Amino acid sequence: MLSRVWSSAVHGVDALPIEIEAHVEPGLPEWMVVGLPSGAVRESKDRVWAALKNSGLPKPKGQITVNLAPADVRKEGSAFDLPLALGLLAASHGLIEQDVLDELMILGELSLDGSLRPVRGVLPMVVGARNEGKRGVVVPAVNASEAAVVDGIDTYGVENLMDAFTLVTDLSGRGTPHQHNLKELFDEARSYPVDFADVRGQQHVKRALEVAAAGGHNALMIGPPGSGKTMLARRISTILPPLTTDEALETTKIHSVGGRLTNGKGLIATRPFRAPHHTISNAGLCGGGSNPMPGEISLAHNGVLFLDELPEFDRAVLEVLRQPLEEGDVTIARASMTVNYPARFMLVASMNPCPCGHLNDPGRACICAPGQVQRYLAKVSGPLLDRIDLHVEVAPVPFDDLNKRAPAEASLSVRQRVVAAREMQAARFKDDPKAKSVHANAQMSSPLVRKYCELDEAGQLLIKTALVRLGLSARAYDRILKVARTIADLAASDKISPEHLAEAIQYRSLDRSGWAG
Repeated sequence: MLSRVWSSAVHGVDALPIEIEAHVEPGLPEWMVVGLPSGAVRESKDRVWAALKNSGLPKPKGQITVNLAPADVRKEGSAFDLPLALGLLAASHGLIEQDVLDELMILGELSLDGSLRPVRGVLPMVVGARNEGKRGVVVPAVNASEAAVVDGIDTYGVENLMDAFTLVTDLSGRGTPHQHNLKELFDEARSYPVDFADVRGQQHVKRALEVAAAGGHNALMIGPPGSGKTMLARRISTILPPLTTDEALETTKIHSVGGRLTNGKGLIATRPFRAPHHTISNAGLCGGGSNPMPGEISLAHNGVLFLDELPEFDRAVLEVLRQPLEEGDVTIARASMTVNYPARFMLVASMNPCPCGHLNDPGRACICAPGQVQRYLAKVSGPLLDRIDLHVEVAPVPFDDLNKRAPAEASLSVRQRVVAAREMQAARFKDDPKAKSVHANAQMSSPLVRKYCELDEAGQLLIKTALVRLGLSARAYDRILKVARTIADLAASDKISPEHLAEAIQYRSLDRSGWAG
């Protein structure tokens, strides 16, 4: 007999429907799997065989041929165990109706005792099943919350092979679909364990980070050790606008494919904050492997990528950031496949001004020679610095600020201003056909900068003077205009005034000091 079961694989963050055909006929025992299976897929026959036996289900007898279609695409992973086991029960013993299998997409890795282990990439695969018109999906119980966030398709979580068999043979209703309360999850996500109110002093740095959050700008903080750079960076997520449902699904897809969904809630409802160690490799940062997985820049999609001690990162690793910072995605090419992962993130970095960390520190003298300082700063290239919109100097916190009893401004108040500025930007770009993919000022192209960042005569004179004195590049010029537009939005102003422009220019401290390497 022949049976067909529908499953799925992932290619990047997109689902690829997989049809599993199982054919069983009398003859000497033989098991063949065709259709470009990987090693894990070829080994599935041993897991399926043991799982059927230990679950008390009948084992197939005779010659077994399994085909994974489309046959020209390599099949990776262990998600095909459960659909294969159910397909064999349908083909060898006729225990499952083909009409039932046609309505479902089935995923799951089997243990030898028949229990189910979680699989990667469930969310994009369930989205794909809904788009294919499937009525429901059968997934391991651990993945049920993740699958249930997709509307328009029923999710059935099962603990083991026997539960799955019972589900697909129960013609009276096939159980109760798993339910998920997204509103409750989003409400819970708006509560953060840290707050800007925890940070004493540093008002100018908080203002710069507010500007960065309001426009989605990249920011670099330069200051001595202990001045609060890392503490400030870890609170940036608390002032960013809440994730929309579409952004949450898009972000969760990437974490699902990478096997990083560990919160047990099935959906990432807060903006990611990723802080990789400075020893990270190119593949760890941008993604890679023989079966390319997303890297840190993709895991930070719709959130923040924080690079602490920026010059300590390998320069070659930092250089791979340049294209993703401009394009908002990363393409990973291998001999067998090419995948594209989203990578639209806000880069926040910190660094010391010199190897000892005390250059320009009013409280301690720098012990570094000028050549040491230049070599240290040259580890970060000029083209990368050009792509960072705000360069912010962070000074040590004075004792009077540390000793203040009055509470500092809370993140909630700052976030309200940021959200208001983002709403102005959304209204500005809404009806512009050239700004369909633009969600914040930092994402404007050069034509959009010319259109929405017009300066009056005083503003033109001011920026001309800055360009001549600082020797700014064309990219830095555009970024100053974008930041000025954001500062104007925070002030609820339709026009960019010289005051807005002057504040944007002072956020190019590395250009003003000639530090760029």
